[in-house]
Amino acid sequence: MNYTKRLYDLRIDNDYRQEDIANFLKISKQAYGMYENGKRNLPIEYLIKLSDFYGVSTDFILNLTNNPQKYNDIEN
Repeated sequence: MNYTKRLYDLRIDNDYRQEDIANFLKISKQAYGMYENGKRNLPIEYLIKLSDFYGVSTDFILNLTNNPQKYNDIEN
């Protein structure tokens, strides 16, 4: 699984539409759809915003770990 599948799964698991996430990022629905479908690379600034939005680590979104906890949450 790559990060595009993880973006999709996070959105679906949290009952959001692509339009909802696009509005949060202040971009068009079509632009967000391209990130989720892998037609465009996700900018780091959006990766960080989505990490905060979903309350998961950036490594989780990037599929580098299956642990969704942020590093700061693990320390505390």
